[in-house]
Amino acid sequence: MRFETELVQFDAAPGDPYGPTVTPLYQTATFKRESFDEEPQYDYSRSGNPTRRVLEDHLARLEGGARSAVFASGMAALSAVTSLVRTGESILAGVDLYGGTYRLFTRVLDGLGIQAKYVDTTNLDAVRDALDRERPRLVLIETPTNPLLRVTRIREVAALAHARGALLAVDNSLPSPYLQRPLEHGADLVVHSATKYLCGHSDVTAGAVVWSDEELGKRILFYQNAVGTALAPFEAWLLLRGVKTLALRIDRQQESAGKVASFLAVHPRVTRVHYLGLPTHPDREAHFAQARGAGGVLSFETGSVELSTRLVESVRLFGITVSFGGVASSIGLPARMSHASIPAEVRRSRRLPEDLVRVSIGIEHVDDLIADLAQALDAASVSGSQQQEVTTCLKVVC
Repeated sequence: MRFETELVQFDAAPGDPYGPTVTPLYQTATFKRESFDEEPQYDYSRSGNPTRRVLEDHLARLEGGARSAVFASGMAALSAVTSLVRTGESILAGVDLYGGTYRLFTRVLDGLGIQAKYVDTTNLDAVRDALDRERPRLVLIETPTNPLLRVTRIREVAALAHARGALLAVDNSLPSPYLQRPLEHGADLVVHSATKYLCGHSDVTAGAVVWSDEELGKRILFYQNAVGTALAPFEAWLLLRGVKTLALRIDRQQESAGKVASFLAVHPRVTRVHYLGLPTHPDREAHFAQARGAGGVLSFETGSVELSTRLVESVRLFGITVSFGGVASSIGLPARMSHASIPAEVRRSRRLPEDLVRVSIGIEHVDDLIADLAQALDAASVSGSQQQEVTTCLKVVC
């Protein structure tokens, strides 16, 4: 079956005698057993739940993996992956990294004796040198990255990591399995903030880890049960529902994103646009060698933090939010929001522009979205000019 068919055609209720077309919500904490000699499939929802298991099997199929585990958030999923690293071992990560991941590495794992090192994973020579120098247990990459949309060649990094005994985990939240399947390119683990495109409706906080190797999977499942971070039944049911429309949503979102990016690319107040659908993106070739679409997220620079701030505060249709991937368009300043937990000096060293605006395109009519950005750019520019006039007048008076 093609991916779009697999999204909606699966066994919704294995073993259920009534044949429901939608997975039932098993909103129960415990399950009865007939005797102490019986070993039931489910006994406690922290350890396993039928609704959650259908979701986990479904996500594994979509990513081309053997199994998956779902968690209460994307960070909980990432924490499960980092549990594979022991005290005294290290993690090698990309430099363009989500702020919450940086916070986990520096303020939690570092205290446990696990150090994270960073490298520009778009540079294979730098990756090779860092692997030889650091000898990490785990390599973690985002591709495309959030928010600069830089691309790492998964197959090449996987080969480099495996040759040195390291695991490769790929955060696939931004493209989703509809556009990219890292396990097919050699990754050992795929991580999702399922809050974003997998859910798509901004009403679930969830995470997922997918794998092909059974031994790795056993360790992830053990962590999920032992730490108690598994996704609750109702959220699993909602996420199952959201996943069914993944292809429809992304098709619309990335078509609109391409038009928005083209509009911004020629706007006089915009100095640079980051979008993989534009022919000018430096990583376009690398991305389309391992993915089949540019996605619905883009970012751009204005050359002025003040202008970017006024622009974001002037939009009418875009919600100012820290997340992305929902059916409603959103906008934000990563340096002040999703990446604010990264110190300013570190952001500068990683060339994350303070004026960068990130946009997540929803399913609204694209002409309305472009019109909204156009009026916001105009409003921000006029406000800036007026402020400059006031400042000039004050100087003259003084």
